[in-house]
Amino acid sequence: MDYIKFQLTEELREETLDLLEKSKKGKLKAGINEVTKAIERGTAKFVLIAEDVSPKEIVMHLPVICKEKNIAFSYVTTKTELGEKSGLGANTSAVAIIESPVDKELKELAKKIAELRK
Repeated sequence: MDYIKFQLTEELREETLDLLEKSKKGKLKAGINEVTKAIERGTAKFVLIAEDVSPKEIVMHLPVICKEKNIAFSYVTTKTELGEKSGLGANTSAVAIIESPVDKELKELAKKIAELRK
């Protein structure tokens, strides 16, 4: 996939999903338009993008603007998994974590992912 900039280890993938599930008690934005707005406004702390989005062009801009705004981002295998773990009850292509009860853990995960991207 063109928009997938790095591959997560299985351990990081599990940690990402675990933190997303814990973050659903906070404040999330779901869907490409809402996530894009959250990134552009600088309110997103962490962005998750599904890997099975089709056509891929609808999410290709997300990693680019996340890098521009210095916002951590990662990937989740499927839209279904992303929707379930974020508590939406519907598939979604992207989720932005705005507020989370596990901010410290999210920052640590962001550091690990930043190391992967180097």
